[in-house]
Amino acid sequence: MHVGQRCLCVLGQLWPESFSRSSCWSHRSFSSSPNQRSRWSSQESSSSSPPPPPPPPQENPRVLITGGLGQLGVGLAEMLRKQYGANNVILSDIKKPPPHICANGPFVYADVLDYKHLRELVVNNRITWLVHYSALLSAVGEANMALARKINITGLHNVLDLSLENSLRLFVPSTIGAFGPSSPRDPAPDLCVQRPRTIYGVSKVHGELMGEYLHHKYGLDFRCLRYPGVISVNTTPGGGTTDYAIQIFHDALSTGHHECYLRPDTRLPMMHISDCHRATVEFMQAPECQLSLRTYNIAAMSFTPEEVAQEIRKHLPHLKVTYNPDSIRQTIADSWPVRFDDSNARRDWGWAPAFGLEELVSDMLHSIRVKRTNEGLPVS
Repeated sequence: MHVGQRCLCVLGQLWPESFSRSSCWSHRSFSSSPNQRSRWSSQESSSSSPPPPPPPPQENPRVLITGGLGQLGVGLAEMLRKQYGANNVILSDIKKPPPHICANGPFVYADVLDYKHLRELVVNNRITWLVHYSALLSAVGEANMALARKINITGLHNVLDLSLENSLRLFVPSTIGAFGPSSPRDPAPDLCVQRPRTIYGVSKVHGELMGEYLHHKYGLDFRCLRYPGVISVNTTPGGGTTDYAIQIFHDALSTGHHECYLRPDTRLPMMHISDCHRATVEFMQAPECQLSLRTYNIAAMSFTPEEVAQEIRKHLPHLKVTYNPDSIRQTIADSWPVRFDDSNARRDWGWAPAFGLEELVSDMLHSIRVKRTNEGLPVS
């Protein structure tokens, strides 16, 4: 069997992808002829040996998350631990974690540039899934291109090599930033011209293509989702171009004033973090036979700074927003898609978001209000 073929495991046999996709759901394709059935039946009836034991239950995955203290790692670990057990999901980063992180499950130091140490973690902890979140984001990467190239590309090569060597299922997120000015913008499909103009975007396209190459060449189980702007409560903005859509909620409940670094009409795709985590878990759990691609867009909503401000004012009429576009971030945003086409993800593995703009705003304001109250901070 060619290593690039996807396979389906049925009754202990590996069936190549040349069978129709309906074979994922039905065993009728594998029915035997009448002669075969009668011969098997006679053999079974004449044999006095007991039936074979049932196959052992499938083990839970053992998951390592790199860059785990960023915006996405902690929440994803929480969701995975609920399904697979706390000790089966290991967070890692190069920063010291706060006490509550260590109380919720295993945490280890891991530098994605240290290949030998990463290998030790994978082998010693019997890792089967690797989620690679270590990266420098768009605006931060432009300010330090050499460091972004090292973390986003050299670090990626390390986890690709480790995953191939140890037969891991590897998830590497991509981004809205993987598109460029020549890409279709409304909507951006899964497959099109990309040509990004930031080191962050270039490194993400490199990751998409390297993962796809290693999948087809060597059978690496590489999986990638292009995230839109991800909006969450529990992490502070980390240097991304879409971070205004987090900061505006904090400002609305603290000072009542937000200064936005993008023009009021700058439309970008966005997503609530719980949808982002759920999409990642569902995608990682999807059987390979359902996947027609290795990299998918996922979408939930698309809005402008003015539109999100208007929705917030339904709850906090006093919110004032001023606009002072930053040339670097505005240029980046203007090169990105206005909307994602995620029809392939919806068709192949059933992706569907739960949050629209109205639900997102209500949830963010409620969660930040509770958070600030618990921390003894004033609420505007």
